[in-house]
Amino acid sequence: MYINGAWCTPKSNATFDVFNPANGKKIANVADGTEIDARLAIDAAGSAFPSWSKSTAYQRATFLTNAHRIMLSRKDVLAEIMTIEQGKPLKAARNEVQYAADFLLWYAEEAKRINGEILPSARPDQRFMVLHQAVGVVAAVTPWNYPISMITRKIAPALAAGCCIVLKPAEATPLCAIEMFKIFKEANIPNGVVNLVTAKDPKPIGEEFTTNPTVAKITFTGSTAVGKMLACQAGAHMKRISLELGGHAPFIVCEDADPVHAAKGASLVKFLNTGQACISPNRFLVHTSAYDAFIDTLSTRVAKMKTGSGFEDGVSIGPLINQAAIDKVNRQVTDAVEKGAKLITGGMQLTEGRLADGHFYAPTVLADVTPDMLIYREETFGPVAPIIKYDDNDDVLAMANDTTYGLAAYVYTQNLGRAMHMFEGLRFGIIGINDINPTSAAAPFGGMKDSGLGREGGKPGIMEYLETKTAGLSI
Repeated sequence: MYINGAWCTPKSNATFDVFNPANGKKIANVADGTEIDARLAIDAAGSAFPSWSKSTAYQRATFLTNAHRIMLSRKDVLAEIMTIEQGKPLKAARNEVQYAADFLLWYAEEAKRINGEILPSARPDQRFMVLHQAVGVVAAVTPWNYPISMITRKIAPALAAGCCIVLKPAEATPLCAIEMFKIFKEANIPNGVVNLVTAKDPKPIGEEFTTNPTVAKITFTGSTAVGKMLACQAGAHMKRISLELGGHAPFIVCEDADPVHAAKGASLVKFLNTGQACISPNRFLVHTSAYDAFIDTLSTRVAKMKTGSGFEDGVSIGPLINQAAIDKVNRQVTDAVEKGAKLITGGMQLTEGRLADGHFYAPTVLADVTPDMLIYREETFGPVAPIIKYDDNDDVLAMANDTTYGLAAYVYTQNLGRAMHMFEGLRFGIIGINDINPTSAAAPFGGMKDSGLGREGGKPGIMEYLETKTAGLSI
């Protein structure tokens, strides 16, 4: 663990094992921290906060740009660790490292743009002054599916705002977090400003985060169930919280869209990270006129996808994170087929030859999916594309919005008016219009409804770590 500028072992001296999901082999022992270690890390962050929050924006920006430079110099090493630990293909891992580094550079600049304002008053002898200041100590919990970019997406704006932070990474991917904190140390970020607590059991760490009075804000990316629990606990202590939770993204192919072009985009975004992305499309709503051509193109491309270790040339489908993920995907596919869905390709766990010891599931396309099937409602988090036919253009917006989630949605259309109608009518925080990558460090990221609270990225991303203070001046 990394606490108060030093690498340390937990008070219990306990460790836990980390495994490669592609072959099931143990790759490391990692410190197994408890709430005691989390408390020490929070204390360190609390002690560092007064001086760090008073540092200038230019000073904080320098630390972030140094971390960005070091991170890019280690791009290949970071990507290889990610592929070993998380399983995604090496090319995708390199892309994530670049995306993660973007947040460091973006918020290095954004730190200099935390602007206040002077407001007029109805009284001639009064002025209002507005100031934004760091909220305080931040506790962060990051997921395993994007184990590096989710770290910088939280730490970069927190540090830019003047906050200190304690991070608990996912228990499946602590090695990526450890490598990132080596970079923060080499960038000479002051002691106590960034702290890392690794643990196999997240519950006691989460409870310390939500109850410790020094923690002013919690930021979490993960499941909706855990996010709701943390929100309840944080609310009891009036802590600020931001949550990036699950999704159930619709992918709408309109009547006027080019079905072949849409299917090519669908094949890329659906199977990115083996479908283990919160913005991954989970329902493909395809107009009757485009249905057959869309399925033909998508199934042809999916059938050619190579599954295997992320280090193998040509692999685009890596392992799922564990056997529980395989079981969930298989349950949804089995349920859909039993209720009348047509299995076009895939539909099984892969256990032969070089895939025997990993958690691999064949990339799958299901046609004729209906609302009574589990996959129509549940987030899949796996390589399955369920396709639903629709006839009425007026109904598809209601079909897309018919979910408790509201993170991402995708629309393919060649009609500008229809694009704007969909953009304004879809109850989702992120909309890709003929675009399968509607994300950037410069753009707000987050959802509505059960998909979370607050935004990461862009200007809103730094505001999540700032309090607004108003002064009335009588002159």
